[in-house]
Amino acid sequence: MTPDMIDKTREVVAGVETKSGALMIHEIGVRQQTEKREESLSPYAAKSKFSRGRLRWEKPCPLRTCFQRDRDRIIHCKAFRRLKHKTQVFVAPLGDHYVTRLTHTLEVSQVARTISRALNLNEDLTEAIALGHDLGHTPFGHIGEEVLNELYPGGFRHNEQSLRVVDLLENDGQGLNLTWEVRDGILKHSKGQVDILGEEWADVSTLEGQICKIADVIAYINHDIGDAIRSGIIIESDLPEPAISVLGHTHSQRINTLVCDVVSCSWPVSGHRNVAKPAIAMSPQVIKATNCLRQFLFSRVYKPSLAIKDAENARETTHLLYSYFLKHEGDLPQEFASLDDVTERKVVDYIAGMTDQYALRLGREISPRNIKCESPNPKKLGVST
Repeated sequence: MTPDMIDKTREVVAGVETKSGALMIHEIGVRQQTEKREESLSPYAAKSKFSRGRLRWEKPCPLRTCFQRDRDRIIHCKAFRRLKHKTQVFVAPLGDHYVTRLTHTLEVSQVARTISRALNLNEDLTEAIALGHDLGHTPFGHIGEEVLNELYPGGFRHNEQSLRVVDLLENDGQGLNLTWEVRDGILKHSKGQVDILGEEWADVSTLEGQICKIADVIAYINHDIGDAIRSGIIIESDLPEPAISVLGHTHSQRINTLVCDVVSCSWPVSGHRNVAKPAIAMSPQVIKATNCLRQFLFSRVYKPSLAIKDAENARETTHLLYSYFLKHEGDLPQEFASLDDVTERKVVDYIAGMTDQYALRLGREISPRNIKCESPNPKKLGVST
């Protein structure tokens, strides 16, 4: 390489926006090279070059594939940053080591990427779906979701709200304009309490989306055990032995068992053999143990956590916020007030975007004893939108 070529390359790497540097980027064809490398992925992997596209056409990025671009848009959006102050299970916990929506999201991404890479699938698509799957989650975890579902006539489901966030609410009402594959994975990640890979387990259109759906379970059943023990709701010996004997007695053992099982049982999708209907799978023994552990968490952790004082306070706060802003639409921040939708929908969008602490502070400000004194001032509190 000549000295001139080295200098030009340095300009590109350093991001120097010179005419020669900009031309060099396109001449190198960085994105095209990445897309070319994707041809070595499994024939069942989603290829960025053949994406079904975006809601609105955009000129391709010269550096990143469409899935890499989606991942970056999610990471840099405001909804992603707010996940750090949103509850996973316990409402606004004071301890430093409790899981939040953000740390949960990062764990899902790590597990999903490990599986996707092992199976020779598209790791960029997998990462984008994992990072965006919970963007629409309410404050107070499933308590907030439950209350909004009761109050809003159209019902509320966090997976649908996550899609609404990336399609509309982010970027000053323009949305993030993500690819069809990422949007499909975000919308279809939710599971409820149905058995893993059972008859009611709705499928996702891409294998990468299927991986994220299972990785979500792998992440939360393990870190929620740690939080439950940390909070004193359960102790280690309470864990069901039939499940623990199969999955492992420690956090790392359980994750290793689950990830290895998924990779082993899904190996045909890696492209080493022809498959009539490629799908992400688990062994019957591990599925049974995982469902057993999940049901234990629902009965001993999730449902009891809904009855504690903090949970009741969260429920009352969500009711209060909904009823107040329904009557005082003028107090909504402009970005929500200006939405072309009914008042109920605007209020739900505003509340769903709040963090735990912001919702609690705003709830205290508009509590009945303060409502007659003055209207709440979201700007004064530092609006969490």
